[in-house]
Amino acid sequence: MTTPSKKTTPPRSQTPIYLAADSSANDGSAIMSTSSSDYTLGERICKARDASDLSTAQLARRLGIKTATLQSWESDRSEPRSNKLVLLAGILNVSPTWLLVGRGTAPAAETPVTSDLDAMRTALDRIQRQAQALADDIAALQDRLDGA
Repeated sequence: MTTPSKKTTPPRSQTPIYLAADSSANDGSAIMSTSSSDYTLGERICKARDASDLSTAQLARRLGIKTATLQSWESDRSEPRSNKLVLLAGILNVSPTWLLVGRGTAPAAETPVTSDLDAMRTALDRIQRQAQALADDIAALQDRLDGA
């Protein structure tokens, strides 16, 4: 009688396997990329909402949905229907394509308030110099009138 032989399986490789759609250009940069297309739909919705300076409740109210629904979109538990996706893109000032696949222009954060403040400070300094020059001219004219 023959004894059954033990079957051995070859050891598995410990290196991870990465699949890429285009392996001809896979130099490792695609794995570490952080472009908008690397984000999920929910992450892009959240990013655009933050750039628009809207709270979850405010955006949900504008869309006519429950806050919990929007939260489930942002956490990738569900996805908006096409009509809500188009409405969402319009409210957030991004394209539906950017929301879906991350192609196109990402939302720009509102212009920093500091640039507005700097412009106002510059204008204020200019006006103060003009006011000082006018005050000096008025004082000089008063001196001329008083001396005459």
